[in-house]
Amino acid sequence: MDFSLMAEVFPFFVNAAIVTIHISAWAFVIGITVGAIVTAAKLSRFWPVRYLGIAYVSVFRGTPCLLQLFVLYFGGPQIGLNFDPFVAGAIGLGLNIAAYMAEAMRGAILTVDGGQAEAARSIGFSRGQAMFYIVLPQAGRLMIRSIGVNTIMLVKGSALVSAISVVELTYTAQRFIGSTYRPFEIFGVAAAIYMVLIYVISRFVDYAEARFALK
Repeated sequence: MDFSLMAEVFPFFVNAAIVTIHISAWAFVIGITVGAIVTAAKLSRFWPVRYLGIAYVSVFRGTPCLLQLFVLYFGGPQIGLNFDPFVAGAIGLGLNIAAYMAEAMRGAILTVDGGQAEAARSIGFSRGQAMFYIVLPQAGRLMIRSIGVNTIMLVKGSALVSAISVVELTYTAQRFIGSTYRPFEIFGVAAAIYMVLIYVISRFVDYAEARFALK
């Protein structure tokens, strides 16, 4: 194993890791926002809205994320959507993970005992107030682990944006392999950095779960 080569390319991978973090962070914001909207839609009493939410989850969970990125980046210009690779990657990853975030949120909300919301309604709370003040504070704690797992999936899945030329960790590794012909060392550096990122997220999720655990 050529450790000198690994040390030589490491600074380039640090810069690529920053891109991975940025695109994952933007995708997370999109995913959690769209996921909350889809969750509200799936819990709606208005059936057309509810079925729109169900359709969204079915489409984005039922088709490959890579295909979704290709449709957005390569097919977007055909309908007037011209995104640069980073923006297309962030939106594509975000819309994909939103379907998984929505299911995590919905599952946590349904886990909360429905009798509590009914009791709140009986003392004058509206349905929205019961959801906001009674159900969501408890469901939020239950969501932490699932959202954390989805975030880890998102960071690992960010490697897919290399296919649309976003210069993140995987794309950088592919470029160096083309010039060094040393895939073991190059992919080893990329894998080590991914592991560090995942470790940090995992520890943060553990801390958040312990900090906000139901008493």
